[in-house]
Amino acid sequence: MDGLRMRYGGTDVLHDVTLRARRGEVLALLGPNGAGKTTTIEILEGFRLRSAGQVRVLGVDPAEGDERWRARLGVVLQSWRDHGKWRVRELLAHLGEYYAPYSTAAVQRPWDADELIAAVGLTEHAGQKIKTLSGGQRRRLDVAIGIVGRPEVLFLDEPTAGFDPVARHEFHELVARLAAEEGTTVVLTTHDLDEAGKLADRILVLAAGRIVAAGTEAELTRQIAGEDEVRWTVDGQRFRESVAESTPFVRRLFGRYGEALTELEVRRATLEDTYLTLVRQNEVA
Repeated sequence: MDGLRMRYGGTDVLHDVTLRARRGEVLALLGPNGAGKTTTIEILEGFRLRSAGQVRVLGVDPAEGDERWRARLGVVLQSWRDHGKWRVRELLAHLGEYYAPYSTAAVQRPWDADELIAAVGLTEHAGQKIKTLSGGQRRRLDVAIGIVGRPEVLFLDEPTAGFDPVARHEFHELVARLAAEEGTTVVLTTHDLDEAGKLADRILVLAAGRIVAAGTEAELTRQIAGEDEVRWTVDGQRFRESVAESTPFVRRLFGRYGEALTELEVRRATLEDTYLTLVRQNEVA
């Protein structure tokens, strides 16, 4: 995707957005509400026409994608219309039938329904009607629906909203497995910075319609949030210093002060620090 622009009326909501995702990569798109995350994802999915720029997903312009191209994508929206009277296994098996004609020698579509139900942790609920599922169980079903066709590219929009900690951990394991074992490219939007840090190979920060930073969690933290802060006490006197690399600095402190060094604290910059710094800088700009 190069130079993506989107305008609503006289307002530009995306400005020259450029990004690339590799096969099997998990890419997280972070940004405050109104930054343009959902618009970007909808353009990539082919649900919204862009104003300008070049876009290719699996080698195809999404604006021109046909059914065969769409069968290679998976989409998990924030919400969708209920089919409350369907049972879990019944619905997934039914949806899988639509993907069967698009199987190839390289990719066997769809997932087996029981295998898929087990993968998202719904085996005990396979026979339940959808309307009886809890919020977390329903979200797992949303994910199952998104990947039933064994997609090559998977779009996740706030995928773990409503998940409890156990369900979130299991979902993270599932996404990692899809990327590593299936070679699925995953593009996700999230407000959960911890989730982005755990899941993503690369993180892109979108603010006011522009990509303002991109890299791994460690790269962004080092480049944007700045130095580590080290605090320590010697003979009752408190000291504090900001350093680029805290580990060798702490070694030097021990070498200098030995047992006289007490109350040592190291505060490393976090992804949250990085994100807040970028958003504030953009607001000032």
